[in-house]
Amino acid sequence: MMTNHGSRITQGTFSFLPDMTDEQITKQIQYCLKNGWALNVEFTDDPHPRNTYWEMWGIPMFDIKDAAGILYEVNQCRKAYPNHYIRLTAFDSTRGTESVKLSFLVNRPKNEPGFGLVRQEVDGRRIRYTIHSYASERPEGERYR
Repeated sequence: MMTNHGSRITQGTFSFLPDMTDEQITKQIQYCLKNGWALNVEFTDDPHPRNTYWEMWGIPMFDIKDAAGILYEVNQCRKAYPNHYIRLTAFDSTRGTESVKLSFLVNRPKNEPGFGLVRQEVDGRRIRYTIHSYASERPEGERYR
């Protein structure tokens, strides 16, 4: 059974595992490049599960075939946004569309406030649940300080 200790955000591959080292990230980048996938670095301070469109760091790296170059972009994004979630996403275009093949977090804020479950009673005996991000109570850019 998998458990989520400490209310960490669990989005993407490897999210239940401890944070990856740069060496482990490089190995995953090499795997993606070996499969011919293009990589993209994205970041956000609102990791709500329905927020699938994160800000892009630069443009997708279709032409970079060196893992060190992609890791360099990851580290530049980390420097610019140290208190944001940063993920690498690998795309496969072999079928004429860009399909996500692999996505994983490469940076987290030091403090992850998590989410709350809001219960709302509606007409009849129905109960509606929504997820509320504690981080969204603060303005954009100040959510993880």
